[in-house]
Amino acid sequence: MFKKTLLFILILLLAACAPAASETLVETVVVTAVVEGEPAFSATQMVAEEAPYDPGAPPPHDNFFQDYGLNPFVDPAEDPLSTFAIDVDTASYSVARRYVQDGLLPPPEAVRPEEFVNYFDPGYAPPPEIAFALFADGAPSPFHQDGTHFIRFGVQGYEVPDSERKPANLTFVIDTSGSMARENRLELVKDALDLLLARLDQRDTVAIVEYGTQARVVLRPTNAADRHAIAAAYHALYPESSTNAEAGLRLGYQLAWEMVDLQASNRVVLLSDGVANVGATGPEAILETIGQYAESGITLTSIGVGMGNFNDVLLEQLANQGDGNYAYIDTLDEARKVFVEDLAGTLQVIAREAKIQVEFNPQTVSRYRLIGYENRAIADESFRDDSVDAGEIGAGHSVVALYAVELQPDASGWLAAMRLRWQDPDTREVIEIDGQVGTQHLARSFEEAGPHYQLAVLVSQYAELLRRSPYLQGTTFDQIAGQAFQLIDLLPEDMELREFAQLVAQAGGLQ
Repeated sequence: MFKKTLLFILILLLAACAPAASETLVETVVVTAVVEGEPAFSATQMVAEEAPYDPGAPPPHDNFFQDYGLNPFVDPAEDPLSTFAIDVDTASYSVARRYVQDGLLPPPEAVRPEEFVNYFDPGYAPPPEIAFALFADGAPSPFHQDGTHFIRFGVQGYEVPDSERKPANLTFVIDTSGSMARENRLELVKDALDLLLARLDQRDTVAIVEYGTQARVVLRPTNAADRHAIAAAYHALYPESSTNAEAGLRLGYQLAWEMVDLQASNRVVLLSDGVANVGATGPEAILETIGQYAESGITLTSIGVGMGNFNDVLLEQLANQGDGNYAYIDTLDEARKVFVEDLAGTLQVIAREAKIQVEFNPQTVSRYRLIGYENRAIADESFRDDSVDAGEIGAGHSVVALYAVELQPDASGWLAAMRLRWQDPDTREVIEIDGQVGTQHLARSFEEAGPHYQLAVLVSQYAELLRRSPYLQGTTFDQIAGQAFQLIDLLPEDMELREFAQLVAQAGGLQ
């Protein structure tokens, strides 16, 4: 068993304490070996049928989501370990917001609480000279009367200034099927790419594939300094008829392979209103192919747009298999968040196959429950099996996990140990860090905890309410909204918090 406890820091927050760092990050060694052989697959372009787009017809409601179940409470005397792959997707929150703003509550299966929580700034300061900082804070629940506490565990990656990031080789795979004409979806994609293109420079290379009935190369690899040629290529696109996402992805990966560079960030970016189908071979074949390319250093970002015939399940699976992330955009502001504010983390991965394991102390914890991450669970015994597929973290990205915890009577001492294990994307060195949280680190009341901690709890309970969790003990949208509006006084500059408070109030009216 290989374990390295180098680079470890545990920050325990009672309120809004600033983190400290004491160790330096070892110098990164760049891999210069050449990958031999392209992952094999058939380049046949499969054609699939899609109903013709009728601009006068109402939007369809055949969206596809999957119910991954609900994590139960666990007795640590029977199973003290909770293990899962890190997930920095945020699409579920954006999709649910779109439903509520359209006057509907989202289907419960569309709600993944971890994506709600990770949509918001956790308030962690980036570590200055180490790879990651670990955080933990907790407080009594404001909604439960049984002594439940919420403990928040967090991971914050180091930031990479834009001037120091790796070159980016980006291949955009753009859905131009007929449904992309609805709500000007394709035009939103073009506007989003305008935002991104403005942030690229001569270090970067861009290629473009479009797919409708068939897939075709729109732009061969082009230096990003030639903005006019790149913008002209995607602004000339227009919606067609059928959807053949499989052909688009296969052709996109072929093009990405032509310009792969192990000293650069190599990424395919899929932009689609739902991936209605993936061609004749089914999703398993393309998922396997994407996994092969991910092993060779080409990652995938899935970007969903629009609503109606929206396949959330496949878009998430594609991003997971492609060692990337999944986001949803429905406005230019959301596109700016994804393509501008989160750009560095999207373009530069700083940890591969990252996973977390939390070990609870049965002497102080009577039971615990992980909120979300149901489809990211890993067997406890696989935590140190580095062949198991896990998650990725980008530069400056943070990851938060919330646990509902019930304490033993008169509990005192350590509550849980958290471990983070990941692989350096350049050296492929496996690193593990850890730390502990105890009863002395819990705030005495919810109101005494830090404002970002409070926000994370409120967001998690909003998600729980939307997915009709049985663990809420009569909590209402109005209660959560009331707490959120009060929190604005502590975070007056947080526009996403303001939107969240209004959204929860609106959801209460829909109920």
